[in-house]
Amino acid sequence: MVTMAPELEIETQKTVPPRILIADDQQDVLDALRMFLKAHGFVIDTVSSPLDLLAAAASREFDVILMDLNYARDTTSGREGLDLLGRLEQMPNGKEAPPIVVMTGWATVGLAVETMQHGVGDFVEKPWNNARLLEILQKQIALGRERREARRLSAEENRLRIEAAAHLRQQERELAEARAIQEKLLPRNIAQIPGYHIAGTWQSAGDVGGDYFDVIPLDDRALAICIADVCGKGMPAALLMSNLQSAVRGLTSLALPPDALCARLNSIVCANTASDRFITFFYAQLDPAARRLSYVNAGHNHPFVVHRDGSHERLQAGGGVLGIFEDQTYSLGTAQLGPGDCVLLFTDGVTEACNSEGEEFGEHRLLHLLREQRALSPEKIQTQILSAVETFSGVHWADDATLLVLAVSD
Repeated sequence: MVTMAPELEIETQKTVPPRILIADDQQDVLDALRMFLKAHGFVIDTVSSPLDLLAAAASREFDVILMDLNYARDTTSGREGLDLLGRLEQMPNGKEAPPIVVMTGWATVGLAVETMQHGVGDFVEKPWNNARLLEILQKQIALGRERREARRLSAEENRLRIEAAAHLRQQERELAEARAIQEKLLPRNIAQIPGYHIAGTWQSAGDVGGDYFDVIPLDDRALAICIADVCGKGMPAALLMSNLQSAVRGLTSLALPPDALCARLNSIVCANTASDRFITFFYAQLDPAARRLSYVNAGHNHPFVVHRDGSHERLQAGGGVLGIFEDQTYSLGTAQLGPGDCVLLFTDGVTEACNSEGEEFGEHRLLHLLREQRALSPEKIQTQILSAVETFSGVHWADDATLLVLAVSD
């Protein structure tokens, strides 16, 4: 089915000859009107009875109906015509009658008023004046076409609203499904290892996001932990995040140290990602027995290590973000942990959360809070941080926020 553009449809309406349905039980009247109106460019259909008028109006589109009110030769009341007007108001299938002009040789004020109450556009007395009749018909045709165009536009707007609402509902369903899938990609039950306690949480700014964290057992003696932030938001970032998760899971092993793993990941991301996309990434392998964290920071926010005495260090050794330079190399960093130490990995959605004045929560507040709460469990530390950020920013998350806390037991 070919749909005509609205502008073309309007222009076509202006150029199509008007079609008129004339109803009268006198053949000489029909002949006279046909001859006169055809000469002025009208397309003419004629009927001589109310039933034929109703059938014609139901089966074809007309610009105007010109109809007599009296069809029984022995009546002049116009009642038959008034009944017919009532039936035209109740066209089948919700169809709306075109503009109607009535004509009769027995006009009265009361009759004219009653016809107008049935929606008649104008009234012509017999015998008619050709110029006046033509003026009335042209006016009613113009009004009818304007009304049809307004109805068409209204129907089109309603159709577009319905389609937009349906599209929005579909998007909402798809986003809900995507969020459910994304949540399943993040670890629900975080692997633990004796002597350590690990907790992680993800606060999305939207239905889906680009933050990622994972805790991966390497064997009975070691764990890998990582956190990442994909550039951008929404579905594109979520898709890239899921690809990253798959790649990290596929590469992680004790045989591949963090610097080599990040170099491999960078090659994969560069080969499969647009040039305007990149990923900040932090990856570490924990040697529980030695209490040593071997890590690479690929352009990510520098994690905090807060020691039992309140001193701290930042984990910043590594290299550039993933996905920009194919020949990027990474240096290996190490951090020595002790009993009571706490390691905090986070994304910038935590530190860049802003209050109403545009001030960021910042790393200094985060460090101060971590120092104060370092003796708490990792889960409680996370709760305290998120609560503080929400209070500071007015419970408005402009970006995804992810936390991963590693605590060393006494």
